[in-house]
Amino acid sequence: MPTSTWFRLNVAKRERVLEVAMREFGEHGYSTGSLNTIAREAGIAKGSLFQYFSDKLEFFAFVCDEASRRIREEMERRIERVDFDQSFDEWLFDVLCDWTEYMADHPLERGVTAATNFELDNSVRSVVRDTANQHYLLVIHPTLQLWKAQGDIREDADLEVLATWLMMILPFLALAPYYDGLDPIHDLRGRTPAEQRPVIRQLLAGFRPMFATDK
Repeated sequence: MPTSTWFRLNVAKRERVLEVAMREFGEHGYSTGSLNTIAREAGIAKGSLFQYFSDKLEFFAFVCDEASRRIREEMERRIERVDFDQSFDEWLFDVLCDWTEYMADHPLERGVTAATNFELDNSVRSVVRDTANQHYLLVIHPTLQLWKAQGDIREDADLEVLATWLMMILPFLALAPYYDGLDPIHDLRGRTPAEQRPVIRQLLAGFRPMFATDK
């Protein structure tokens, strides 16, 4: 949790520090992300960072939480615009396409998503992943419950299993087009969001038997 000094900074300065930190941690991760670089590029003294946060881990955790919050809030806005009168699988296709377009257009948030997923230090990863997971689940759980209540997910479908599938597929679609070695099967590396759509269709076709009703 940031100190009160952080919240007394003017909004523009806070945004500058966050933007620089998202870029640095997104490109280099926690271990090699440089506080010296962040301070220099944000135009502040390095010591000021320790007036805002108790240590590097708290700073990294805050940056990851802020990135996850921004992603969640923007995706919530986008989901509100997706047609709920279509079938669940068509709705989910549209949402996943929106997700890939968002990640393509927001390299800072995508980089922080990578940093939270690729962090090697277990103690660090558990801190940032726990927070990121909660942001995912704030959207996933109520959405699945809504679709099941509407009858588009069959009664005996296990919503926890469906949520688990989504928790795996979202980071995969966010990162596989931009990082080597994540997708040896569909070859998403370097594909545009439009080029990713047939793969999303294919993945949904494999997922469909887990929830599909007879209607």
